Amino acid sequence: MEGLKILVVDDESRMRKLVSDFLTKKGFQVIEAGDGEEAMDIFYQDKDIALIILDVMMPKMDGWEVCREVRKNSKVPIIMLTARGDERDELLGFDLGVDEYISKPFSPKILVARVEAILRRTGQGKGEDILSIGGITIDKAAHQVTVDGKNVELSFKEFELLTYFLENNGIALKREQILNSVWSYDYFGEARTIDTHVKKLRSKLGEKGDYIKTIWGVGYKFEVN
Repeated sequence: MEGLKILVVDDESRMRKLVSDFLTKKGFQVIEAGDGEEAMDIFYQDKDIALIILDVMMPKMDGWEVCREVRKNSKVPIIMLTARGDERDELLGFDLGVDEYISKPFSPKILVARVEAILRRTGQGKGEDILSIGGITIDKAAHQVTVDGKNVELSFKEFELLTYFLENNGIALKREQILNSVWSYDYFGEARTIDTHVKKLRSKLGEKGDYIKTIWGVGYKFEVN
């Protein structure tokens, strides 16, 4: 994982330095951008960026605009930073394909831990890491999902959620368990975050989406009929 390039985009130089210092200590290469336009210039020039840490409120192009532009061409993982903490912003971020959403102030160590977790789970697995149940096949190494042999495009968090469901086939999962396992133990989210992702996941899986059962008052269970 050492040497992977991380693009840190924030108009506050102190914030960029704080994040960069912690990432550099872990062996990452850090590229900094002070606004959205600079970030996009770097992104188009450098094809080896492994992950983007992106602030929402910035001049020239805000984080939402950058995210939309990046998602037109790439599925590179995006961690969005915001000072707002508004649930509507969080849901908008997930709609745009944001993989993680962290409110300021935050612990740099936790941010680095999330960066490492995302990178481990996007292409760092072994080729034999394949799950296949009920016509749904997950290739962890390639980060690909197929349904009855056809590719299904999932966001990073949708991929993680589906993987977690298949790994716990037939087991009733509380929302707290799902948050802790998929969004990490320190994620202070709400059930609506899970529900939103489950709704999208069911839609993308088509008829196979019925495998994800709602257990009212508890959570969800993946179960093949």
